[in-house]
Amino acid sequence: MTPAPRRRGRKARQETGTAPSRRTDYRNLRNPFPTMSAFPDDRIEAMHEAALEVLERLGIKVLLPEARALFSKAGARVDQAGEMVRLGRDIVEAAVARAPRAIHCRAATRDRDVTLELGRLVFQPGAGAPHATDLARGRRPGCERDFRELVTLTQHFDVLHMVPPLVEPQDVPMHLRHYATLDAQFALTDKLPFVFARGTPQVRQSFELLQEFRGLSDAEFAANPHCYTIINTNSPRTLDIPMAQGLIDFARAGQVSIVTPFTLMGAMAPITVAGAITLSHAEALAAITLTQLARPGAPVCYGTFTSNVDMKTGAPAFGTPEHFRASLAAGQLARRLGLPWRCASGSAANIADAQAANETQFANWGCLLAGATVIVHSAGWLEGGLTVSYEKLITDLEVLQMMAELCTPSPADDAEIALDALAEVPPGGHFFGTGHTMERYRTEFYEPLVGDWSNFGTWSEHGGIDASARATGLWQDILRDAPDPIGDPDRLATFRERVARLSEAGGAAPES
Repeated sequence: MTPAPRRRGRKARQETGTAPSRRTDYRNLRNPFPTMSAFPDDRIEAMHEAALEVLERLGIKVLLPEARALFSKAGARVDQAGEMVRLGRDIVEAAVARAPRAIHCRAATRDRDVTLELGRLVFQPGAGAPHATDLARGRRPGCERDFRELVTLTQHFDVLHMVPPLVEPQDVPMHLRHYATLDAQFALTDKLPFVFARGTPQVRQSFELLQEFRGLSDAEFAANPHCYTIINTNSPRTLDIPMAQGLIDFARAGQVSIVTPFTLMGAMAPITVAGAITLSHAEALAAITLTQLARPGAPVCYGTFTSNVDMKTGAPAFGTPEHFRASLAAGQLARRLGLPWRCASGSAANIADAQAANETQFANWGCLLAGATVIVHSAGWLEGGLTVSYEKLITDLEVLQMMAELCTPSPADDAEIALDALAEVPPGGHFFGTGHTMERYRTEFYEPLVGDWSNFGTWSEHGGIDASARATGLWQDILRDAPDPIGDPDRLATFRERVARLSEAGGAAPES
């Protein structure tokens, strides 16, 4: 491939003085859009009641004995031999009432802190992929280098607020992998970090290493969430050992669990939107209940990732009308509970093409209009989660930044209404040279990351470079110019010495 021309990012262009400063706060976003409803309120209530009946009559399979013991102590009917738990609605409703409505998460610096509550808007890039891809190096199994590079790209853009598990660094053994992902997050970003829930030994080590790196006392670490995890139930109606243990471990440590049943209509969920959302809601309620039984008031987010499959092949589909409608329904249920919640975008496209852009943008709008607090997979996600694309990350960020611009109020005061400028320009004239325009032209409009507004002739003269190639130049520039490390060098050295000793002692094997 011919290397793409270098194109500097917006921040870099501002610093060189070649472009004026346009200051829009992308760090503290509130969703300005009125929420949409997929179903009438009485049908949402029927889904909630049906979910409670599922938990009370049909039950959920819980593989972890400790979790079953917590449910049993709370009064649930537990079949130990069959590993089934049947939860009375009184237990569920009491647990939901104890869950916090606002969660104040501490990042490495106070200006990166994140508050999770209804009305807030938090974006995350694509997460959990086994592969990475870009136009310069092709598609490949995810490795530690990819993880570190994608953390660096996440750090660069203020519109991304939390670091997810971007790709699996498969060149690092599982018993050491949590050290590698923590190292990248400590060194390369000051945003809220992610910790895998892969068994108590890894989770406890991760908490200890984070606490030591931040210089926090036990009381300070427990007082606020300093990291988060994502908990996926195994649909239909199963909570496995690592996920149940993760819910308990994070709750007891006062760290955030984002509960996310992954339900695909027609596969591991009923084929209808209403049926799939009812199942997702039941599983989320069971997991949220477990957190509150482990520690009342534990920080937890409601969540869903519900879409459909291609009924010809069984392959997952994303960015579909059904995906959109399911997001809206989940938002209605989340608002009924009053909890902050997580929704998801995504694409089933195999490359960063028009299909990928359409599906991701359509799914993102579904999350926005559903009132989601956290939108995961909002940039870079391909192949239904099998791959994170560097170019797609950048081109999707263009859309996220434009969405963030819409979260900024427009004053429409007398100066904005511009009556003087209207009086200055006669019929048939233009506004290019008015004082009103001259005062504002440098900063009034959003400046694109990779969009090219030149005409065809000018674009052709400059090589006819398309958006994906421009995105390649941008991510290469960012990685080349990124500071390393961001984290305190002395604390990093201490952390790495501790990791070397832990690795020599055998690390921590994940639990299955």
